[in-house]
Amino acid sequence: MVARVLVPMDDSEHAGNALAYALDNHPDADVTVLHVVGVPSPMMGEAAGLALADNVEEAAAERAEPVFERARKIADEHDRDFDTVVGIGHPARNIIDRAENYDTIVLGAHGTDWSRATRRFLVGNITETVSKRSPVPVTIVR
Repeated sequence: MVARVLVPMDDSEHAGNALAYALDNHPDADVTVLHVVGVPSPMMGEAAGLALADNVEEAAAERAEPVFERARKIADEHDRDFDTVVGIGHPARNIIDRAENYDTIVLGAHGTDWSRATRRFLVGNITETVSKRSPVPVTIVR
């Protein structure tokens, strides 16, 4: 039985589909939505912005709020609640580090495509990395 589900989300359509899938297919499970901020980029924009903030955790929570708001709308459509967690740093590493606290991970097939080639070069494919390294089962949703 699946009691705890981790759903990493960004602002992509696939991430929203992953949350809807988790809510539909694990109706009795506690669902946690994770959003990771501070993704490395060619200009280090978001990561540098966090580093310069007076309160890094507060700044990260503020940047995660639009994703959580979208998740709330999806959960409302399914008449469900969920918990939220904000990670800072590399998304795949954050997901894998938290995985052992969950029975499964439900993950969108692709994240935001701000530059697929650049993202793959800098941080690798998050979905692929998580699916290969996760200590718990991973469901990938399109």
